Amino acid sequence: MIKKRELADCHKLYELMIDPAVFPFVRQKANSYDEFLFLTKQTIEAEERGELISRTILDEWGNPIGTINLFDINEQAGFLGTWLGKPYHGKGYNNLAKDAFFNELFYELSVEAVYMRIRTENIRSRKAAEKLQYVSIANETKKELFNEINKDAYIYDLFQIEKDQFTLYQYRQQLQTAFELKEA
Repeated sequence: MIKKRELADCHKLYELMIDPAVFPFVRQKANSYDEFLFLTKQTIEAEERGELISRTILDEWGNPIGTINLFDINEQAGFLGTWLGKPYHGKGYNNLAKDAFFNELFYELSVEAVYMRIRTENIRSRKAAEKLQYVSIANETKKELFNEINKDAYIYDLFQIEKDQFTLYQYRQQLQTAFELKEA
């Protein structure tokens, strides 16, 4: 479902990223394939230095369909950035990728919190965030961070995922699955 970034995936990812339905919402924009290749190389190197964590999202056949990243890592927390190619919107890949990524972040890499800044006009991303049971809006609870990302104007809503929230969500999922198996 996710794997470490590789230069071999750049051609397919670049074609998906430049779609007008995707491009405006990508943090690391590239205006040419060569630029995308260069940015991916920089991303891989930045991960080696511990500055970010970046994964390629895969479909069930192992094809690259988007990326999921943790940027601006500071004090065991960072900002989530994710995008999927338009043909993969609304097919459940986003939730599967987030579950896999958060498992890695929280249980293998010692991250404690993940923040999402979502543009107020990005209805698709806001609805996707609100569907996740382990996400909470943090405009009030993380006021200092909210003000920092909106220093010039109110552009973003701030959401957060804490390790404890995600762990509780997973526990509930396991209980529900066990209950359903017991009834069957």
